[in-house]
Amino acid sequence: MNAPSAVRILRASDYRRMPWKNGGGETVEIAVFPANAGLDDFAWRISMATVASDGPFSSFPGIDRTLSILHGAGMTLVIGDKVPVTLTRDTEPYPFAADVATSALLVDGPITDLNVMTRRGHNTHRVTRHVVNGTQTLTTSEKAVTVILVQDAVEIVEDSGESHELQPLDAMMCDPSVANLTLKTGKPATVYEIVLTS
Repeated sequence: MNAPSAVRILRASDYRRMPWKNGGGETVEIAVFPANAGLDDFAWRISMATVASDGPFSSFPGIDRTLSILHGAGMTLVIGDKVPVTLTRDTEPYPFAADVATSALLVDGPITDLNVMTRRGHNTHRVTRHVVNGTQTLTTSEKAVTVILVQDAVEIVEDSGESHELQPLDAMMCDPSVANLTLKTGKPATVYEIVLTS
């Protein structure tokens, strides 16, 4: 028999909604490890949030994070004493330390972002944005958990030939035994590849 749950499909309708750490909004939690971990004891966490106004980000001591813009015109991040950086739907995912004072200025109205966080010294992560038009194969790491979040409808085929239809904002979580994933689309689709190592 096949080993159970090498691949798990995460449906957007099942994601958990939680208040922001600073109480200023709501986060949609896509996946967290360990399962059911809270904001103070997760090893890694993947979530989405809608930012509707300018203001400070919550501080997460000992956490590294990467932000990507899913919807909206974008926002400018002011991180510590760094030069401000503007993120849009077309910019690459942006990594930074979640325990450095950070504030956001919206470019033109609310945005929805993708947020990946890992606990420094225990886990690391990498987020890559792909625009798939037709067929593209992703080779996953034998030492990492890989999560694929789709912004548009995408068919994902495993090496075994098993096919999964993902709708916008669904995700697929793969353990290290999964070697290759083939992504198929009928029109250009944005896909985020999240690699989580420990």
